[in-house]
Amino acid sequence: MPTAIRSPTRVPARLGPPAPRPAALVLAAPGLEGVIGADADQLIRLFGTPRLDIQDEDARKLQWTGTACVLDAYLYQGTRVGRATATYVDARRGDGRDVDRAACIAALRRKPPAP
Repeated sequence: MPTAIRSPTRVPARLGPPAPRPAALVLAAPGLEGVIGADADQLIRLFGTPRLDIQDEDARKLQWTGTACVLDAYLYQGTRVGRATATYVDARRGDGRDVDRAACIAALRRKPPAP
């Protein structure tokens, strides 16, 4: 009866600790003040309850809708320990066409209650 020949077992090489993730790029443009850099609680106070709140591995997406536009805010954990903050926003019409981000933010801001 023939004997089975075993090939050597390969052991994966240690690669060391995983490389640190690059810091999130932060969108900076006029009209985005108060949104970029805000955490989820601040955004909810500004726009109300989001239509969508999606948590991914390292990001969170909040979405608000209104008659003028749809606004998506993307929150990422910064290099400092703390809360995730908005680093990017995207705005579009209901049909998918782009809308000026600052105009969309202005249209969706909650109005303070009248005295």
